[in-house]
Amino acid sequence: MHNAEITGWGKCMPPARLTNHDLSTFLDTSDEWISSRTGIKERCVSHVDIAELAATAGLQALAAAGLKAEQLDAIILCTCTPGTSVPSSASRVQQILKAEQAAVFDMNAACSGFVYGMQTASALIQTGAMKRILLIGAERLTQLLDWTKRDTAVLFGDGAGAVILEANDQAEKVGFLAAKLGCDSEKREILFISDFGTNRKRFSGVDTLYNFQFEGPEIFKRAVKGMGEAASNVLEQANIANNEVDFIVPHQANLRIIDALAKRIDAPYNNIMVNIEKYGNTSAATVPVALCEALEQGRIKPGDNVLLAAFGAGLTWGAAAIRWGQRVTPIAESDASLSPCEKTALEILAPAIKGCQEARAAEE
Repeated sequence: MHNAEITGWGKCMPPARLTNHDLSTFLDTSDEWISSRTGIKERCVSHVDIAELAATAGLQALAAAGLKAEQLDAIILCTCTPGTSVPSSASRVQQILKAEQAAVFDMNAACSGFVYGMQTASALIQTGAMKRILLIGAERLTQLLDWTKRDTAVLFGDGAGAVILEANDQAEKVGFLAAKLGCDSEKREILFISDFGTNRKRFSGVDTLYNFQFEGPEIFKRAVKGMGEAASNVLEQANIANNEVDFIVPHQANLRIIDALAKRIDAPYNNIMVNIEKYGNTSAATVPVALCEALEQGRIKPGDNVLLAAFGAGLTWGAAAIRWGQRVTPIAESDASLSPCEKTALEILAPAIKGCQEARAAEE
């Protein structure tokens, strides 16, 4: 059986930043209120569609691996905010990259998407069906938020992260080791956009105001339990003791959840990647973006046992164990970048903020 090794990585974070102070200009909130409850200081707001975010991250990952797009066997785009459903947003990524020979598809497991994609891509490589896969987590959540509700408006941001997974036939076991995926659908309605999709009634109400349901305390409890149990299962599968985990990359949903997960699996906090203060919750993008930044900061070393863990709407959960290979620096760097952005985050969001406010006022 082939090893499925991460050989390239890259991220794409939009330049427009929405700070907690910016939010306080139109919501009853403050930097202290947001940061003390979530750990978030700012988040990115995209001025381009999700495919451009994903493709730019993908180009960075390809350069890091020393590959060209035409060498890819597949592109898997993990997202719950596709720009288009028919066809898949992954097909637009393929078009941008000119990866004509690649199979492509979108995968929606919400915030757990990248971990789900990691096992899927690794299985395709391990069986010999494919040799090189571009796995992307990308989201544009700011397009779905109700900007009158501070409980959700302060939490989410946009961005993309990507990795290249390649077949490695060396005797030494590196790359993907094990994963445990699942879903706690009994309480799926506690994190729910009930009218996004074909269930939405056409020609009724305000077409761009979505009903974003979010029950924070219950999500917190189930997130810690789901990620903790998945992590324990994966480490047992991989025959790795807790004290043999060198680095942990958790989903960046809330700093309190990350703290609670660290305590549950008895992990030193300095072995955990945390970047939520800069980006907020970017759903399926949080894990690959955090992984990229951990590598950029030199926090992952050759041979390290790395644990990924995530929890999201559905309520999906998952964890994966990876043994890192010898290379922790890119072979090359791409000069790919997003289309120029000439607006601030508040200017980008101004029509949506106004629309949400008018819609809520009309309901009163």
